[in-house]
Amino acid sequence: MLQAPAPILGLAAFSGTGKTTLLQKLLPRLRDAGLRIGMIKHTHHDFDIDQPGKDSYQLRKAGAGQMMIASGRRWALMVETPERSGDPSLQELIWRLDSSRLDLILVEGFKHESFPKIELHRPALGKPLLYPEDPGIVAFASDQPAPEGLPIPYLPLGDAEVIAGFVLGWLEQQATRVRATAPRS
Repeated sequence: MLQAPAPILGLAAFSGTGKTTLLQKLLPRLRDAGLRIGMIKHTHHDFDIDQPGKDSYQLRKAGAGQMMIASGRRWALMVETPERSGDPSLQELIWRLDSSRLDLILVEGFKHESFPKIELHRPALGKPLLYPEDPGIVAFASDQPAPEGLPIPYLPLGDAEVIAGFVLGWLEQQATRVRATAPRS
């Protein structure tokens, strides 16, 4: 079980399902509800967040194993990990977040790790369902009607407002569970 300083909820789906598109609609709604959100996104590609030709890029490529760039509005840290043979674990990444500024951690990807997730599914892609095999799936969102006998909440994939409502309700359930298990003084 993952340990996190805030509730963690993922969007799990195969490539092309629309995880990023949904998150772009979902994040403003959750922020408007007063949530401070941390986001972790898995990618299968080599990537750069700085631009070739920029000073930070040049310095990192020149040999800086850790390159931080900062301004009055944001900062970013790039860490080179050439010794790593695989992806970092989700747990490892969670601990890198500033827990003092989080109400919720959203995760895009890491579908094979064990933590609460909303499955996004588009039958037209021909990919298998995740929820029957993954006990961490807490809801199912699709662009088609719910599968018969679906044992978890169904959400319309195209309705970010409904999905935001589910996330807010799920967060309240998590807070209630924490209060119920907290030692009484």
